[in-house]
Amino acid sequence: MQVFKIHFRRNFAVFFLFLLTSSSAFAGEGMWLLLFLQSLNEADMKAAGLKISAEDIYSVNKGSMKDALMIFGGGCTASVISDKGLVLTNHHCGYDAIQEASSMQHNYLRDGFWATKQADEIPSDGLSVTFIQRIEDVTKAALTGVTDKMSLADRRVAIDKNIADIQKNLPHESYEKVDIRPYYKGNQYFACITITYTDVRLVGTPPESLGKFGGETDNWLWPRHTADFSIFRIYAGKDNLPAAYSPDNQPFKPKKSIPISLDGIKEGDFTMILGFPGRTDEYLPASAVSQLVETIDPARVELREKALGVMNPYMITNDTIKLQYADKFVSIANYWKKWKGEMMGLRQTRAVDKKRSYEQDFTVRLGKDTALQALYGGLLPQMNDIYIKLAPYAKAQESYTEVVVRTVDIFSVAAQLDALGKAFAKGGEKAYVEQLKIVKTRVEELRKHTRAAIDCEILATLFPIYIRNLNPDFISPALQAQLPPSGDYALWAKNLYANSI
Repeated sequence: MQVFKIHFRRNFAVFFLFLLTSSSAFAGEGMWLLLFLQSLNEADMKAAGLKISAEDIYSVNKGSMKDALMIFGGGCTASVISDKGLVLTNHHCGYDAIQEASSMQHNYLRDGFWATKQADEIPSDGLSVTFIQRIEDVTKAALTGVTDKMSLADRRVAIDKNIADIQKNLPHESYEKVDIRPYYKGNQYFACITITYTDVRLVGTPPESLGKFGGETDNWLWPRHTADFSIFRIYAGKDNLPAAYSPDNQPFKPKKSIPISLDGIKEGDFTMILGFPGRTDEYLPASAVSQLVETIDPARVELREKALGVMNPYMITNDTIKLQYADKFVSIANYWKKWKGEMMGLRQTRAVDKKRSYEQDFTVRLGKDTALQALYGGLLPQMNDIYIKLAPYAKAQESYTEVVVRTVDIFSVAAQLDALGKAFAKGGEKAYVEQLKIVKTRVEELRKHTRAAIDCEILATLFPIYIRNLNPDFISPALQAQLPPSGDYALWAKNLYANSI
């Protein structure tokens, strides 16, 4: 089997490219940037059985595969499969939009949905798709004036200023966005020029009894036996450019669409998968992998498992709550399942020991080459030292993110109100009024999908674990003064909700 990967960072120009053949045992892996595909990787891909050119995959001069692939919603992959903007994606990627379109009278999650004509397609408010127009290497401009002698803070300030200048000056159309992100831990910077369409409508979905058959919501297991697909359509203005929803909008005409073959496959066929999201932990040192499997993942899994345990009984016994909490539940379950599998896989394969063995070999090779020793001799010790220093903060950071940022909705409301206050402090009444529009929309979304009693129970269940996961030095005096001395977090949470504005 041959494996080649292409990926940028998540939600930007992040593409995976896996080339799978049975004709060779050679495996070539790593981060392959689409921008350099033709110059660096095309020959190996051709040797593996690729019959199209690198330009057919990525081109700025003609329609290519990157024009038929998009970031769907928050980071999923979708493909344009017709010249009228028809989009194919996973069932779980369309889950939120299907939930939003559903009601107790028309429960499309439970029953499925198929539009028999375009007029029946359901607008998906808040759903967008983003295409990559082109990618440019802006490393030199991003690192202008940056030196090794700078402090990390000064380096960040200099780079941020450079990036702001690049975004301002890089040629792009008014309907395009310039997003600049670091790669290879800040050693390279790439600008992704993107275009986003917001009029996306639901065309068809199987019932969740098929779409998540057996409760398998996401694609962490293989083989899978689910109808994991949903179909949408992109609409655009008469100029084929992004436009807010309007009955007058027309089906989007893509530069490229991907035809579906009914010819079947045979052993040894070349296979390529291009999609989002994209990131890799391939280059983590052993100390980081050890921290992941022994500290970070267990904290994440415990908190998510407890949250799911609170929601599940309500959802089983009440169809209204099941629909209301459907997307939140599967969103929490998604990475809960991934992290459980990650821990199991890393332990079963003895990944940390293998990493350490590889690093020992690396150190031995450095010792035989004076020039390399001078360049990289201190690399692993420095990285290990950094992860030792990070260890006291790792569990606290993950616990804060899981409880305060992601799971307990009362904290999300508080964050919106905090943003409102900051807007007023920074920009006065005008900024306040603008931010208020955003806050009202976001809080209303939270209200639609939250029940105070359930959220209160989640808080009471998660918060003692959160406090347990914190070094006492990380608990502010203000919070310490509010914690229940009796340890009765259920009563504490009820009082918090009862007295909250």
